[in-house]
Amino acid sequence: MAKELDFLTKRSEDYSKWYNELVVKADLAEQSDVRGCMVIKPYGYAIWEKMQRALDDKFKETGVQNAYFPLLIPKSFLSREAEHVEGFAKECAVVTHYRLKTNESHDGVVVDPAAKLEEELIIRPTSETIIWNTFRNWIHSYRDLPLLVNQWCNVMRWEMRTRLFLRTAEFLWQEGHTAHATRKEAEARAQQMLKVYADFAENYMAVPVIQGVKSETERFAGALDTYTIEAMMQDGKALQSGTSHFLGQNFGKAFDVQFLNKENKMEYAWATSWGVSTRLMGALIMTHSDDNGLVLPPALAPIQVVIIPIGKSEQMPMLDEKAETIVKNLRAMGVSVKYDNADNKRPGFKFADYELKGVPVRLVLGARDLEQGLVEIMRRDTLEKNNVPVDGIEEYIKNLLDEIQANIFKKAKDFRDAHIYECDNYEEFKERVKDGGFFLCHWDGTAETEAKIKEETQATIRCIPFGVEQTAGVDMVSGKPSVARVLVARSY
Repeated sequence: MAKELDFLTKRSEDYSKWYNELVVKADLAEQSDVRGCMVIKPYGYAIWEKMQRALDDKFKETGVQNAYFPLLIPKSFLSREAEHVEGFAKECAVVTHYRLKTNESHDGVVVDPAAKLEEELIIRPTSETIIWNTFRNWIHSYRDLPLLVNQWCNVMRWEMRTRLFLRTAEFLWQEGHTAHATRKEAEARAQQMLKVYADFAENYMAVPVIQGVKSETERFAGALDTYTIEAMMQDGKALQSGTSHFLGQNFGKAFDVQFLNKENKMEYAWATSWGVSTRLMGALIMTHSDDNGLVLPPALAPIQVVIIPIGKSEQMPMLDEKAETIVKNLRAMGVSVKYDNADNKRPGFKFADYELKGVPVRLVLGARDLEQGLVEIMRRDTLEKNNVPVDGIEEYIKNLLDEIQANIFKKAKDFRDAHIYECDNYEEFKERVKDGGFFLCHWDGTAETEAKIKEETQATIRCIPFGVEQTAGVDMVSGKPSVARVLVARSY
């Protein structure tokens, strides 16, 4: 990396500091003056927009439609589903008044005590309650089902310890909410959306994930089952990267959402909800990036190719003309490309800046190289440079982007697979989990054992993973017969 930009803290020295520095230096986000809230900068938001676009298309392919529901939720709504309110009560931000007034010294404002709301309003921590209260007006017969909606919005959860993208008081997300005529249909939808998330994570983010179902302790508040995708970061910790919930009839009953079924009998609707958030940005950064900066998969990179000219002023018209042709051809192939011929920054600074920002391919148009019919190509994932014939360069770049996408995924998967261990000895587990990794351990199914693991090791049961052979065994903590081999890890 060129020395025009400050180096990052190395991951091996302080992984947390490396992450925090990278988010800021790569122009993704910064802390705001509002406690616990962040400003997502244009480059960071451009990545989120590409995530949004891909996910939105995937949702719509399954029949989901977008809608929007209020930011503010009457407090009484949260009281209707007991588990749900208990799960979110400590994280809620509450609106109590609707007006300000000038203070006595006329140099500021205060809350007008006469403007107290009759019922407090909660800034949505999630929207099940307001949405199911609305569904009551939309659902009357089995012919109205299934009802499949999604909203892109912000939510507020009053976090005490925050970190950009990973855990902030306000964050952006999507939340899907569906209503169904049968339990079977609702469960199938919850599992279908988990597969949508897993497909997006692996084929767009290039992040390998493990799919599974949460333990009862780790379920979403008010759910009968919570399905999850768990990703491994480079420090060996897990990051929950998407969840889908089968809610049973809990919200149907809480908000009296009944429909006339095919047997002409009244029945409560069955529910799911599912969501991913800007936490995916954190997963993207921590899975792939290196000591030089971001490493972005081409599928989500706002700029897939940057072209930088190097030549004397009299050579620039020729370089500009050649670049214009390459840019036009690449864009026609669906590649996002930027030609940076700004003369207020030296090429070395540009190299470093685009490397820091994770642009997958850098093309250098050098006047001398062009005389020989060559251009220099650097791929961000390996930092390898090659001189390539300029003729047919567009097809070469298109294939290279596909190769980079595949290579980034393979690298992450190889790393993850090398750090998955079977472990049946608790003392061994307590030592090894300090260094990170995913541990497949026998579990007796009790909350007591789960709590002991968490208290003594700061690790949690991430899920009961799908696709793992479940053999007989004994719990490594209690010595009791195992009900399942579960995935245990420290997490963000």
